[in-house]
Amino acid sequence: MTYRLLMTLTVIEVLALVVVLAAYLVVLTRRLQSVAKSLSKVAWGVRAVEVEVATIGPTVGRMNGVLAELTDELFPGVAAKAERVAS
Repeated sequence: MTYRLLMTLTVIEVLALVVVLAAYLVVLTRRLQSVAKSLSKVAWGVRAVEVEVATIGPTVGRMNGVLAELTDELFPGVAAKAERVAS
C-alpha cells in the first residue's frame, strides 16, 4: 500500500467517525428534548399538587387537637393506657 492510499483511507475513516458521532449526538439531543418535555409536565403537576395540599398541614394540626380533646372527654384515661401498652 502506498502512503497516499493509507492517508486517504485514514481521512475517510476519521470523517466516517465524525459523521457517526454527529448522528449519535443528534439522536441523543432529540431524546433528551423529549425527556425534558415530559419532566416539565411532571414538574407542573407536582406544583399543582403542592398548591392543593398546602392547606392540609395547619388543618391537620387543628383536627388532631380537636380529636385529642374529644378522646379525653369521651374516654378519659384510654389514651394514657394505650400509650403505656404501645411502649
